[in-house]
Amino acid sequence: MTDRTAVDTIKGYFYQFDYAIIKILELSKDTDAITVEGIEDVDIKTATEETAVQCKYHSKTEYNHSVIAKPVRLMLNHYREVVNGTKKRINYKLYGHFLSGQTKLILPIDSTFLKDHFLTYTENKIKRYHHTELHLSDAELDDFISLLTIDINALEYQSQVSKIAALLTNHFGCTSFEAENFFYNNALKAIKDISVQNDILKRKITKSEFLKRLDSRSVLFNEWFIAYKGESKLFAELRAEYFTVFNISPFERFFIIEVPAVNYVRAELKDLILNISKKWSKLSAREPQPFCPYIYLHGILPQELIELKKELYLESFIFVDGFDFSGADFNAKSITKTASYSNSIKLKIINSLEHFDLTIKEISKTKEVYQFYNSNPFFTVSYPNVKQVQIQFSKLTDIKKII
Repeated sequence: MTDRTAVDTIKGYFYQFDYAIIKILELSKDTDAITVEGIEDVDIKTATEETAVQCKYHSKTEYNHSVIAKPVRLMLNHYREVVNGTKKRINYKLYGHFLSGQTKLILPIDSTFLKDHFLTYTENKIKRYHHTELHLSDAELDDFISLLTIDINALEYQSQVSKIAALLTNHFGCTSFEAENFFYNNALKAIKDISVQNDILKRKITKSEFLKRLDSRSVLFNEWFIAYKGESKLFAELRAEYFTVFNISPFERFFIIEVPAVNYVRAELKDLILNISKKWSKLSAREPQPFCPYIYLHGILPQELIELKKELYLESFIFVDGFDFSGADFNAKSITKTASYSNSIKLKIINSLEHFDLTIKEISKTKEVYQFYNSNPFFTVSYPNVKQVQIQFSKLTDIKKII
């Protein structure tokens, strides 16, 4: 597959997923549901009706009847089973975007047009008549047409994404950044996870269940969202939203970072720690309110934390950890003492989540907590009036690109 073909294929998947997201957000009742990859790409079920929708995205292709003929025939196959009494009666919809050529299709169509342009085709040099093979009468074809909606003027890709953002902003009362990076990110993951289930019942989700999956203000490192946005652009937007300031306020900032169990490299973690200290400290003699950041490393082995501290100490990098002497208990007042030009404290290392909680409760100044997690958020305590940000990452080196 060429790069261009690959991009077009991925965009086609996104277009289908985005359409599913729009349809579920537009459902009027929380108990209404959609099924992804059911009878068609998206099946929409309300209390009064069910519609199977086939999505097509051909941004570089002119519309021709042959492009949608096969999907129409597949819908007719289902209708044949309805006539047989083995399937329930539903509505059908073909939803497609094309570069041009939409004027070739004049709606509504009749059974003659249906037969001539969608049901009659050549395969292996043999002319086939799909309606004849299915033994369907003109009256039955007219009935099928009454259930069929064809929309070949569907939204362009980015316009569809913008519609999702508007729906999410309206529902969650959030900013455009949150709509895209939190809720759309979560929505893509939810639809993708549903679509790969083998059991069709597990590919069905109600509006209320879907919204629960979305309701998290955490930036996911979701492969589909990364493919949509691009890693560099995502990192740049996160940096601009949370970590780009011209005059850094003297807040108490906590960076709590999950240390990956796999592919851990001490040098990468050490480089990240030094980077955080450098960017988020102000210790000059002229600084009226000097400060330095706190860091907690979740999941790091106790001995590895000791070795890391040893390296920092040997390099004359001054830090405190709340222990005043060998054998002492943790002292929150000790770790929260003000960093300054005279004491040169560049970092405050917290050893455990218990110490983290004691520390944050000791501080009366403005506090911010930035949690970077590798798999699932490991710290879910919410503090009143404390800004808390959760960002998923794949590699430790990703964090440095963000902060």
